[in-house]
Amino acid sequence: MIPSLISDIIGICGSALFIGAFIYANIAESLNKLLFNALNLIGAVLLLISLSVNFNLAAVVLEVAWGIIALVGLIRALRKSSE
Repeated sequence: MIPSLISDIIGICGSALFIGAFIYANIAESLNKLLFNALNLIGAVLLLISLSVNFNLAAVVLEVAWGIIALVGLIRALRKSSE
């Protein structure tokens, strides 16, 4: 089991990735969808790890949805980049 402090640090890192991706999406002249979706997917995974220690159902539902959306976006961006 992950200690609570480590869990909090992991969750804060995930939150920082979300914030960074949001800032990037708002200041970039051209959005790199691979980067944007990768940051969001990694952020969601980190927050889910944190939530496995400090469980909150509403937050888990949000992070699962966020991660699925980011994964779909990442797959689409990867397919588009390989064309």
